[in-house]
Amino acid sequence: MEEQEKYDGSSIQVLEGLEAVRKRPAMYIGDISQKGLHHLVYEVVDNSIDEALAGFCNEIAVHINKDNSITVQDNGRGIPVDMHPKEHKSALEVVMTVLHAGGKFNKDSYKVSGGLHGVGVSCVNALSSHMHVEVYRDGAIHCQDYEKGKPLAPVHNITEAEAIGNWEQRKTGTFVQFWPDETIFTVTEYQWDILANRMRELAYLNAGIKIILKDKRVVDENGNDKKEEFYSEKGLSEFVRYIDQNRTPLISEVIHLNTDKFGTPVEVAMIYNTDFQENVHSYVNNINTIEGGTHVAGFRAALTRVMKKYAEDSKLLEKAKLKDKDGNATIDPNDFREGLTAVISVKVGEPQFEGQTKTKLGNSEVAGMVSAAVGEALTNYLEEHPDDAKRIVEKVILAAQARIAARNARQSVLRKSPLSGGGLPGKLADCASKDPAECELFLVEGDSAGGTAKTGRDRLHQAILPLRGKILNVEKAMEHKVFESEEVRNIFTALGITFGTEDDPKALNLTKIRYHKVIIMADADVDGAHIATLIMTLFFRHMKEVIEAGHLYIAMAPLYKCTLKRTGYSEYCWNDQQRHAFIATQANGDESLIKTQRYKGLGEMSDEQLWETTMDPERRLLKQVTIENAAEADHTISMLMGDDVAPRREFIEQNATYAKIDA
Repeated sequence: MEEQEKYDGSSIQVLEGLEAVRKRPAMYIGDISQKGLHHLVYEVVDNSIDEALAGFCNEIAVHINKDNSITVQDNGRGIPVDMHPKEHKSALEVVMTVLHAGGKFNKDSYKVSGGLHGVGVSCVNALSSHMHVEVYRDGAIHCQDYEKGKPLAPVHNITEAEAIGNWEQRKTGTFVQFWPDETIFTVTEYQWDILANRMRELAYLNAGIKIILKDKRVVDENGNDKKEEFYSEKGLSEFVRYIDQNRTPLISEVIHLNTDKFGTPVEVAMIYNTDFQENVHSYVNNINTIEGGTHVAGFRAALTRVMKKYAEDSKLLEKAKLKDKDGNATIDPNDFREGLTAVISVKVGEPQFEGQTKTKLGNSEVAGMVSAAVGEALTNYLEEHPDDAKRIVEKVILAAQARIAARNARQSVLRKSPLSGGGLPGKLADCASKDPAECELFLVEGDSAGGTAKTGRDRLHQAILPLRGKILNVEKAMEHKVFESEEVRNIFTALGITFGTEDDPKALNLTKIRYHKVIIMADADVDGAHIATLIMTLFFRHMKEVIEAGHLYIAMAPLYKCTLKRTGYSEYCWNDQQRHAFIATQANGDESLIKTQRYKGLGEMSDEQLWETTMDPERRLLKQVTIENAAEADHTISMLMGDDVAPRREFIEQNATYAKIDA
């Protein structure tokens, strides 16, 4: 690839030093557990993606090594190694050891960039016990090693035989290997699925870039490392197809635009399906803007404007009696988004982020650019595909009719809200405390287990809501059916949350939530797992804010109670590995010396056992439900809870490593 702009040591600009990173790592990478650990990889990969966005790189290799170190190699230009004019040392050393140093701040080097804008790779270095970097540039391989962010020697040249990186085919680029510092991170084992999901996402967001992920810890029967290649030729149109592959499309094609004629690169792909949820995923410079922002506002404005005009011109609204006495349409902007799946990606030179998690785009000029681009593309599509346009309008009409029914159903929930004097659900055993921060609500499968939980709980802080059987599968239900379900209404009412803001009547208001821990407690069997998944789907589709606020948990019930017959000593075991470990350590592997009680359900436990294993804050095991990747969660839930059996069976077979089918 031909170098078109000057990119050397003078391109690297320094803003400030690095000392605080090791003292307060969470400020820079989010946390020091699993999320932060994987974030290190993203920051290094982001540098390579920036090279690709600039047009100088088309292949990135990411390896998880046997010692759990990570290597990232690209075929870009290579980080500059010449003397930095102000720092008087190699530009490579400046990039790797100084916070806020990088070519990203120089518009001549990178017009747009992702990541943390120069913080990334130096933070990775600071939080690694060791880092090794090789740069192939100007016909030579340059190398430097670091410990905890500090260089061990000046940048020096090495031969291809001495190099660790794979330079046989690539004669330019950057190779980075790092070992996360075990004294900083509470978790140091990388998860294939987490990295694979992000690499797949990056490949869709950046068409034409090949990303190769390899796990050298896992070898197949032929001695080959586990490997997957991610490459997208058509970008977001393929991303939308991937997200929606388990749904039935309503229209024949993906509506796809990719343009920068309005002043900034805008790419949008959208499709309508026969389901009832809106699924809009947005990105700025490859960063997932989970709180949306001006680019999403521009997209929605264009969608409403164009679709409303087309619907009115089609005369279908009059036939459906969706016009008021003055002839104005009574449809709502939300009606146009039911059954819509869309991905919005913009590349902004100087993005301004705001919001609680700094993932909401604030650049006001972007709204107009996205609105203009989407409006033009959508208008053209509707004119060229009249059959699709008619199907979309008919779907909108159904959505409007269902919205009216759902509004009435939501209002019935509000009327029964404890905040409006309607009282709490009859089955709810509430706790005495009124401080939400110290209150927990257990959603318990079945009346039997619910009765045991009520007896065994801490009455001051723990509330119990028994659920009768399996709740409604909201993935396949229209919205008004969701709110007509008694079990679902009981959950909303018990939580005390309300609906609606000025901008969005469907938005959830958590200011009056009554419990800061909502805990799903189901049996440790197949039916229990299904019930837990149904409840999580309800929260993901209709109360996502509860998950994002960190309020939703799953209580992990034990499968066994193992007792040593000779002494009566016992332990609870949550899986087969723990049971085998108990037998090995307490009975030297002789299972005949152990009495094993298998719990088929929570209702089999006494109130004391349920408290000890699942409810006591000092001893219980809770898993917090989080949304690391909204697009991947969307895809997985639609697959698990939809109608198509084949992908669901394949998913279960691949992921149920320790599954045991109950008799």
